Amino acid sequence: MKEISILIADDEKEIADLIAIHLKKEGFHVIKASDGLETIRIVESQSIDLLILDIMMPKIDGYEVTKRIREKYNMPIIFLSAKTSDFDKVHGLVIGADDYMTKPFTPIELIARVNAQLRRFMKLNQTVKDIKNDLEYGSLVISLEQRKVTLYGEIIELTPKEFDILYLLASHPKKVFSVENIFTQVWGEAYFEGRNTVMVHIRTLRKKLEEDTRKEKWIKTVWGVGYAFNG
Repeated sequence: MKEISILIADDEKEIADLIAIHLKKEGFHVIKASDGLETIRIVESQSIDLLILDIMMPKIDGYEVTKRIREKYNMPIIFLSAKTSDFDKVHGLVIGADDYMTKPFTPIELIARVNAQLRRFMKLNQTVKDIKNDLEYGSLVISLEQRKVTLYGEIIELTPKEFDILYLLASHPKKVFSVENIFTQVWGEAYFEGRNTVMVHIRTLRKKLEEDTRKEKWIKTVWGVGYAFNG
């Protein structure tokens, strides 16, 4: 079985060392980076299965690191940051992170979240291997195998979570999904306070699909219930 490699990107050595100790106890291979540029270099040169990323990093901050990584890679990213505002959390998730934890943190919770993200990602990869068909709705084409979306032949750049939400809805046209259902299926964890997170992702997804300027309204809001794909 392939050894799972986790990259810890944090300029606070004590925190990185603490996380590494607990991850190694779980049998993970651990790599560490202390700045944003080094983080990107490691991701590009080695096989990384999950990234634990601080936001306030030297040279390039965690937000910019995430944007650059998401141009090519889909591995889970967990933000671990001292920034605790709702804006920071939502912004981190919207630009491509899969989870967000605040400092101080408990190692046992971090390990649980790492395992949850790895399970979700591996399950998704297995689904990609099993399903090869594209979803086509007129001008909109959604390729699960390539995790690519095109609209009128133009590639639409989506974050992993935006893609997962769109594919979930488009796989079941006309079916209404509650916000709770979307959160549990896409994020792979219990629903607590995910309403704003889902709504922000739906809003940015609609914007990228140009629903404000085109006649097609791909995602329908069913007031008081949830969302459905208008395919």
